[in-house]
Amino acid sequence: MAATATYPPPPPYYKLYKDYTQNPKSAPEPPPPIEGTYVLFGSSYTTDDVLPSLEEQGVRQLYPKGPNIDFKNELRSLNRELQLHILELTDVLIERPSQYARRVEEISLIFKNLHHLLNSLRPHQARATLIHILELQIQRRKQAVEDIKR
Repeated sequence: MAATATYPPPPPYYKLYKDYTQNPKSAPEPPPPIEGTYVLFGSSYTTDDVLPSLEEQGVRQLYPKGPNIDFKNELRSLNRELQLHILELTDVLIERPSQYARRVEEISLIFKNLHHLLNSLRPHQARATLIHILELQIQRRKQAVEDIKR
């Protein structure tokens, strides 16, 4: 019977760090971050985090264009319009079932616009979440300092 190691041997690049305890600057620098496009598992990806516009996706935009969008009012109006279209869809399904496809397409268009508006708010949400986490960390650290002083 041959004995086997429980763990595999370390990768060969560990030798690059053998003098790290004596001279921390002897270790190689980490590789630079990837910028632009790259291929991962056969698919092409990009590091540019840009939300494509609705026109680029081939979808008609139902809310005004421009940088100064009142998200709250636009989301409310799209939600009201969605509720109205769903009520109309129930009416159409009862009275004229052959015309439901157009109503479903209109509802789909409203959902795509709602989804795009919500996705355009993601950076603001991420920033607000980060601010909240940092404020909690500051509060916990101040509380820890107060506990140590007591």
